[in-house]
Amino acid sequence: MTDSLRDRTLALAALFQACGRVAACARHGAAADREAECLVHSILQQDAPSTEAVYGRVTNLRPGLRLLVQQLSTSTSPAERDMELARYVITVMVLERKLARRPALMERVAEGIERVRRQQEHFELTHPTILASLADIYQQTVSTLNPRVMVKGEPNLLANPDNAAFIRAMLLAAIRAAVLWHQKGGRRRHLLLKRRGLLESAERLLAENPA
Repeated sequence: MTDSLRDRTLALAALFQACGRVAACARHGAAADREAECLVHSILQQDAPSTEAVYGRVTNLRPGLRLLVQQLSTSTSPAERDMELARYVITVMVLERKLARRPALMERVAEGIERVRRQQEHFELTHPTILASLADIYQQTVSTLNPRVMVKGEPNLLANPDNAAFIRAMLLAAIRAAVLWHQKGGRRRHLLLKRRGLLESAERLLAENPA
């Protein structure tokens, strides 16, 4: 596996993992666990020395790698594929490209992240204060672009402010992963044209990094 393919696979797994957390929160409510902590951590890592360092370690991305394998595997039937998850991933990829063409919005994101870094001195990564601040960054920047990510789930859960903040924070983490995916040479068309290589890379990373 080349370093570039490994990096792209990790970034894509992070994107799937973040979108998976959005879907799970909309269906079952927020869960501020280690998986979510890893994704919040990634948002704050702007100058990490490697893709792996952005997420702490590869094992933190095992849930995303499993989702990636499930979505890309030819043995997965159409009925077993999560089309809602796929829609979130593609929409985030589109939004990341639009955000990249808006320097003023990118600057606002960077300023917001810097404020959250200062908050991190006083709160844990998944503390409601941190999640609310990340959600505000997303709402003031990415949410102003089209298409909007239309999250489907239980209305009572989506109406809960804590769940809404968690979802927006995870969407910001998804944008972070999409930025990294693009920086490492990933493109939307690769989900089709380089599907087999990404699948094999994800399977190898799972095998090499057991839980």
